[in-house]
Amino acid sequence: MLSCVIHGAGDLRVEERPEPQPGPGQALVAIRYGGVCGSDLHYHRHGGVGDFRLREPLVPGHEVVGTVVGHGPGATGPAVGTPVAVHPATPCGRCPECVSGRANICRDTRYLGSAARMPHVQGGFAARIVVPADQLRPLPPGLDLRRAALAEPLAVALHAVRRAGPVAGRHVLVTGAGPIGCLVAAAADEAGAASVTVTDLLPRALEFARTAGATAVVRADDQDDPGWPEQVDVAIEASGTAPGLADCLNRVARGGVVVQLGLLPPGSTPFAGNALVTREIELRGAFRFAPELDEALRLLAARPALEGLISAVRPVRDAADAFALAADRATSCKVLLDFGDRL
Repeated sequence: MLSCVIHGAGDLRVEERPEPQPGPGQALVAIRYGGVCGSDLHYHRHGGVGDFRLREPLVPGHEVVGTVVGHGPGATGPAVGTPVAVHPATPCGRCPECVSGRANICRDTRYLGSAARMPHVQGGFAARIVVPADQLRPLPPGLDLRRAALAEPLAVALHAVRRAGPVAGRHVLVTGAGPIGCLVAAAADEAGAASVTVTDLLPRALEFARTAGATAVVRADDQDDPGWPEQVDVAIEASGTAPGLADCLNRVARGGVVVQLGLLPPGSTPFAGNALVTREIELRGAFRFAPELDEALRLLAARPALEGLISAVRPVRDAADAFALAADRATSCKVLLDFGDRL
């Protein structure tokens, strides 16, 4: 079967690998689409993401959907032939975080396409993968596999909005209009935000933000843009940059909430810490998701317009082209790899 494999910074290969066989409790899934995520791009371009560095070849990919084609002994779950989204996390179920209902920050989790542990957890950019059968989610009526490929990043966005607390009737600022930032705008709109302002440096990215449901968009490099709100109730930082975090801290109201969602560069990031003290701002992190994948699938079924965030689809053999497109934020939003030519 064809798989995408990153051997090091700048070294992406499409290789033939043996088809896996499902073990006890596992399901075999024929992958149809995989979304190229920012973390996949970082592994490809820089050999790591955040504090996680490549130490062996890695099959990336965690935004994957496909069809169940087999089961291992004792597996229960969606029947063969069912189109499914794959929950990429296998939490340990035993640590204090899992026991308290916060499996997304499990201290011993396995996450598809991640170099956080050694050996690395191989990901979903392969024609066939095996996963625990209970990590499969059947698609709701009216949702096809192509749009369902947005479910994993939308779940991340929904979790970030949930971390912000109640947003109904409030003004929300989102810094960064990449795929995640755009989906945060959609999630905030779904949660009843009175208005959602999204900032970015690139005009095309801001167009995608409007597609997702932003009520206003602003060029991040123009602090005199009249579209900037004087203050907001909630700010969600989705760019993973120090200037983005600074905009959130400077624009949120006294007593407001800032959620840091974008992964910042490795090491320490300076920020306006005194503002947290003197204005009693709450700064919260948001990492991955847990139960929100089911909610994401329902939302995608109800909002077909979100398919407009898919800017390109490329066959797996053209993975290098797909990664290049995904890295070009001047033109692209979400780029999908299509494994359908091998089904």
